[in-house]
Amino acid sequence: MSRAVLSIGSNMGDRLDLLCSVREHFADRLVAASAVYATPPWGPVAQDDFDNAVLVVEDDSCDPMDWLNEGFDLEAAAARTREQRWGPRTLDVDVVSVSVDGRVEVSDDPVLTLPHPRAHQRAFVLIPWLDADPDAQLWTPTGPRSVADLVAGLDDSDRAGVRRQDIPRWDGPQNTKASSR
Repeated sequence: MSRAVLSIGSNMGDRLDLLCSVREHFADRLVAASAVYATPPWGPVAQDDFDNAVLVVEDDSCDPMDWLNEGFDLEAAAARTREQRWGPRTLDVDVVSVSVDGRVEVSDDPVLTLPHPRAHQRAFVLIPWLDADPDAQLWTPTGPRSVADLVAGLDDSDRAGVRRQDIPRWDGPQNTKASSR
């Protein structure tokens, strides 16, 4: 079984529609989904805030590159362009972490580095992930760390910038596979 943590975000166009399209794409493989969070942009480029969420998905037939390629396909369908690093985007689908048969995949492949090399620093990833999976763990070079501990270690200003949105259209059953077990 392959289980992936996907961080999804948008700050252009109909952001919620774009996030919903990703959630709908993975609906039959969805284990858990966070709420949608409004977050300030990360990096040096001035731009609008993002809407972000985290999906936890499972599929027997996917390997880490399959998850990445599905994300790229969804970004392409949303007319995502890669003109400026950390620039505005219609859709961003990042593979944060993958485990296969319960073993965390660790890779320094420049195409897909796992776990995501900056996930432990990003409130816009960690806070929604904790929302989707309160027991989440992130592998780090010093070993696994609880996402709750990583969130607690963030600067107060980083945590305060991640604002949960009350969006009835997004909310609903969040742990589809988990609740059916």
